[in-house]
Amino acid sequence: MCAAVERADALPAITAVVAGKPAVGLTADELERFLRRDGVAKVSARDIPWAMTNGVDGATTVAASLMLAAGAGVDVFATGGIGGVHHEPAFDESADLAELARTPIVVVCSGAKSVLDLSATWERLESLGVPVVGYQTDELPSFYTADSGIALTARADDVAKIVELFHAQRALGRPQALLVVQPPPPEHALDRKTVEDAVARARADAMQRGVRGAAVTPFLLAAIGESTGGASLQTNLALLERNAGLAGEIARAASAH
Repeated sequence: MCAAVERADALPAITAVVAGKPAVGLTADELERFLRRDGVAKVSARDIPWAMTNGVDGATTVAASLMLAAGAGVDVFATGGIGGVHHEPAFDESADLAELARTPIVVVCSGAKSVLDLSATWERLESLGVPVVGYQTDELPSFYTADSGIALTARADDVAKIVELFHAQRALGRPQALLVVQPPPPEHALDRKTVEDAVARARADAMQRGVRGAAVTPFLLAAIGESTGGASLQTNLALLERNAGLAGEIARAASAH
């Protein structure tokens, strides 16, 4: 992801809480420590004060990343997929959605994670006033696959249009993020039915094992990886790199606007 941003002549900065200190940009040693994931807590926006006062290492969710990036004056953020509304009977909604509704930043992703209720997530984004624009696509991507069956209402075919949209939104004083979605690279995208079948099996397994709360999404993603023979992980890595590259292009264009 960092290399993809640099190829676009932009500056990459990874968000985290490092030994209790909120950071936008990690040293090579810090990044290596975080990638080992040994003793690294998962922190959302609400958890950052706790992480600070306890001096812990914290890997940031989308919500926490938005909070830190906006606080540092960063206008563009890239991730894989945002959180959203879970399928029943969980009745769970990611804090990512609330943070997207109050953080004026460009967010580049491949839609919401495939394990979520995408239709409910799409409706919730609309209710929260978060604009969603497809980059060279008319359909909301479904993380591992380009297909979701959900038609987008806005499309941009070049980076300049995205920057124009963002400036128009800021000029109106709107507090929401601009959510830019693009599908995974075609050569790495999975078939929609393959993903849906893998998600259904993973959800059934999670219910049988009694997996609840914050543990659900990591469990489901790991189960899908096993079900697809590791193909979903390769798709995840490919879309992360692609999203970072697009974010770099947007940041460079925005700085020249």
